[in-house]
Amino acid sequence: QVQLVESGGGLVQPGGSLRLSCAASGSILSVNAMGWYRQFPGAQRELVAQITRNGVTNYADSVKGRFTISEDNAKNTVYLQMNSLIPEDTATYYCNALLRTWSDRYRSANDYWGQGTQVTVSS
Repeated sequence: QVQLVESGGGLVQPGGSLRLSCAASGSILSVNAMGWYRQFPGAQRELVAQITRNGVTNYADSVKGRFTISEDNAKNTVYLQMNSLIPEDTATYYCNALLRTWSDRYRSANDYWGQGTQVTVSS
């Protein structure tokens, strides 16, 4: 069983900053990548940022230069530093991990999701 526990969401004024954290725990054999997605009401979930285990990052164009993803491999934890927030960043943010568990050690990695954390940017 794998759990992804997120923290750090909340209400912030435009131009402000927030830092999201997500810790993966459980019977984890290996992690391929971790990342953050967001979902607007009535829309599909979209990638915000992703980081692979060897440190390669990928960002949505809308957040480049404002958001920074990082990770602590030893703790299976990923962070999203969000600066210069704008109202259009308001969404539910979900942590994602592409990983293998010990019970799936002979299979491909699977996606796991956090419960979501709300980020609201408003004055």
